[in-house]
Amino acid sequence: METPDETLALAAAGGDRAAFAALVTRHYDRIFGLGWRLTGSRAEAEDLAQEICAALPHRLRGWRAEARFTTWLYRVVVNAAHDARRRAAVRNRAADGWGDWEIARQEAMAEDRAAQDWLTAAMGRLPVELRDTVALVLGEEMTQAEAGAVLGLSEGTIAWRMSEVKKRLRAMAAEEAKA
Repeated sequence: METPDETLALAAAGGDRAAFAALVTRHYDRIFGLGWRLTGSRAEAEDLAQEICAALPHRLRGWRAEARFTTWLYRVVVNAAHDARRRAAVRNRAADGWGDWEIARQEAMAEDRAAQDWLTAAMGRLPVELRDTVALVLGEEMTQAEAGAVLGLSEGTIAWRMSEVKKRLRAMAAEEAKA
């Protein structure tokens, strides 16, 4: 019988290297997959997964076992992706100048749309909170209640966000069809 994640996490938080290795082995693909869906970039997802795994022993010391381990881990990945976005935005502003940052961002988005299929491009234009919701509900196949627990939101808010995503994607498709 497989040791539950929560048992491994508590042991890893106490310094058990074998428990930590088992957790990382069990969940690395999940961390990487969600990172890829959140960032849209394989390279960024690899960096994010490595960063999370390197910081996980320290982070586990703060885990209070109030939620399932996987719920907590998804939150760690979402937060790490947000932090990476903020750092990248600061670097872009510093490199391009504060006034030119928006132009550089729009040009980069245009290049990405040319390289990716329509859905990936459309998802990239959604606000971060909607992308996070879609990544958890559709990408990780969570229920709306589970996604709500990860994001610290009510199930109703998650349902509204998913409805909003559908509405925005339809509007984007209609806009592109006119062009």
